[in-house]
Amino acid sequence: MLIAGVGGFVGTVGRYLTGLLGKKLFGSNYPVGTFAVNVIGCFIIGIFAGLWGRHEMDTAMHALLISGFCGGFTTFSSFSHDSFAMIKKGEWVKFVCYIVPTVVLGLLMVWLGMLCVR
Repeated sequence: MLIAGVGGFVGTVGRYLTGLLGKKLFGSNYPVGTFAVNVIGCFIIGIFAGLWGRHEMDTAMHALLISGFCGGFTTFSSFSHDSFAMIKKGEWVKFVCYIVPTVVLGLLMVWLGMLCVR
């Protein structure tokens, strides 16, 4: 649990800093930070999953990288919350422009991450 916690701490700090950077660069009208960590996180977990498919990952490394870091870094719950807020406000175009690229690019990045380590 400590190993997963360390990975989660690093991932959470990375998510927090990415969120701040997104707001600084693009403002708070669109959740750029959440979008970025979801897409980047999918790519990273794809790399880890691809490596794990090639080489058996020990339990501690899995806890650190996948459960810990990726679990702390990716923000699907924030993604869902941001999306629901857009629905409540009736911002349907913004909602679709957020949901579709996040899901499509997330799937693409998992695939690309796995390709990178073939």
